[in-house]
Amino acid sequence: MVAAALLGSERRRPPGGSVTALLDAAATETVRRRAGARPAVSRQRPEPAPADEREPLPSAAERRLATLLADRALSGSSPAGAASGRRGSGPDLGELLPQWLAEANARGYRAPAALLPALLDAARARTDLRAETLAFAGPRALWLARHNADWKFALRDGVRHQIPDEHPQETERLWQEGLFAERVALLTTVRQRDPQAALALLSSTWQTERAEDRLMFLDSLRLGLGPADEPFLERALTDRSRTVRATAAELLATLPGSALAARMAKRARSCVALDRMGGAGPALPQSSGHRRESPPAAGIVVKAPHACDADMQRDGVVAKPPTGRGERAWWLVQLVEATPLEVWSEQLGGLTPAQIVALPVADGWRDDLHAAWCGATVRQRNPAWARALIGEPTEPFSEGPGDPAKLLAVLPEEERGEWAARFIAAHGLSEAFRILGVCGVPWSLPLGRAVVDALEIARDAGSYPWSFSGVMGLAERCLDPADAERLAPLTAVPDEKEGESPGAGAYWAESFQRLVATLRLRSAMLAELREGRREEMPGPREG
Repeated sequence: MVAAALLGSERRRPPGGSVTALLDAAATETVRRRAGARPAVSRQRPEPAPADEREPLPSAAERRLATLLADRALSGSSPAGAASGRRGSGPDLGELLPQWLAEANARGYRAPAALLPALLDAARARTDLRAETLAFAGPRALWLARHNADWKFALRDGVRHQIPDEHPQETERLWQEGLFAERVALLTTVRQRDPQAALALLSSTWQTERAEDRLMFLDSLRLGLGPADEPFLERALTDRSRTVRATAAELLATLPGSALAARMAKRARSCVALDRMGGAGPALPQSSGHRRESPPAAGIVVKAPHACDADMQRDGVVAKPPTGRGERAWWLVQLVEATPLEVWSEQLGGLTPAQIVALPVADGWRDDLHAAWCGATVRQRNPAWARALIGEPTEPFSEGPGDPAKLLAVLPEEERGEWAARFIAAHGLSEAFRILGVCGVPWSLPLGRAVVDALEIARDAGSYPWSFSGVMGLAERCLDPADAERLAPLTAVPDEKEGESPGAGAYWAESFQRLVATLRLRSAMLAELREGRREEMPGPREG
């Protein structure tokens, strides 16, 4: 019957031999199916969604949110436009959602009920929106998520808002009976409020958890990690799962006073030492007020481990290196990464981090040793070592160890912006995208000017703007909105110069038009959210 209806009576003979007979049969089948359906089992009506007592959005801000969400949905359903590589001169509204949500949450507004489904759809598609979306959506997001499996991520990411401190029995019930995602979120929430209560909760069921679950639970201990967690983590070093053991070792290594850190430091000290036999050595940079407590060193000598014994493996050292990596170098890096950075000043003659980094390293071990120090710096969040390792902004990336963006993230926000501005002034934008991503929003005035100046230089060089689309996209989101009028002259199409790529000036003008329009839109968004209370709506007329 279906085949005849789809293909047509000319290609497939219908039941009964005619179109009329086919329609009669379809009608009969419809009645038969309806009559044969089993009655649905009655269920209790769900409890109403909880109230949200926060302030409602100003009306202009609510309209703006609806526009942003509609644009996100429209652009997400049109892959052809995204693949073209050019967006025209209009702002990309969907990319403004993160800032809009952050500002709305900072001002304590609640989400309009009618827009909650669209908000949850947006957060489902983009994980970077989830934290701010769920904070904005409030308890009603969890209520909706329980009735729609598409939004189940909210049960994991949003459960932290549903267990008040004064109901410990509810916490225990959810820990024992909740879904895995809910339990992970619950453990994180309790950890934020009371680290020891979270540890006790985890210890109560640790032996019965699956290995993959133990790994996720253990990862939540990063929040509020302290000396009181050490006994539990030491026991986890003997876990059946290799990944659990490795995570426990990593956490212990971030506790400078832990027994594991001391064991790693002892091993690392036997591998790295000063070489005082090579003469006076290089002139080392002196910090203000620093008094050298030992004779100048010729450099550093390294003696990497010759074996990875069982004790090292128990403490988290992975014995098998990645493809193309030597065993001894691999073991050395892991030992040094897990060693508290304060050890090296004592081990290397009382030198400062900058002086230590300036020392030559014998026998080609410099890159491995500096890379290990970079890993330790990022793990231990040590600004002094980050400054020493990242070096001056005038140095190209290729000459430094580790990932400069990760090292830069360790520094205070203001210092990050200053370093990035000087780097861009020295090198332009070719390597700037990674470091701009870790700078605070909005960018500081020096950083914003450095980026715009570099974009102007690239435009004047006659290249197309598409090579800098990533930086331009960051500028739209991160430049101070107050810069819009200062940048307005750049929206004009410049005169085409001889030898310039055809049409490059027009494309640059279009890019700057989009940048200025986005900055103006961001300024308007912030003003709408600052309106205060929604205008009083007229009440029902009497009579």
